[in-house]
Amino acid sequence: MGGGRGGIERITVATALRPGMSDDESEAEEEPAVELGTGAAVEGAPLSRVASRLTWPQERSRIVEKEGDATIRTPEGPQTLSEVLEETGVSYFDSRREFTRAVEAVVGRGPVQTD
Repeated sequence: MGGGRGGIERITVATALRPGMSDDESEAEEEPAVELGTGAAVEGAPLSRVASRLTWPQERSRIVEKEGDATIRTPEGPQTLSEVLEETGVSYFDSRREFTRAVEAVVGRGPVQTD
């Protein structure tokens, strides 16, 4: 290795500015890329959010202890996770995928009500 610095090279990264943009202007001043609805909020959490808070494998009883009081969004309206898990008849989930499939088999898949 040459250069006398032990093979360490310094790299400088510069941020490119758009024409007419100064260093103190922020991206927050731009319009949002996606317009958010102004309707009523949807009650409950998406099933995927609840599932992401758990580790796998997991027993149904442990899921009920940890997240049983969570309200999840379903096509028929919000439901408590513990009630849905009772209906699955499954006592042990090997993976997140198995968990979500079992819950979706009970509550279905599709758009949620926004009334």
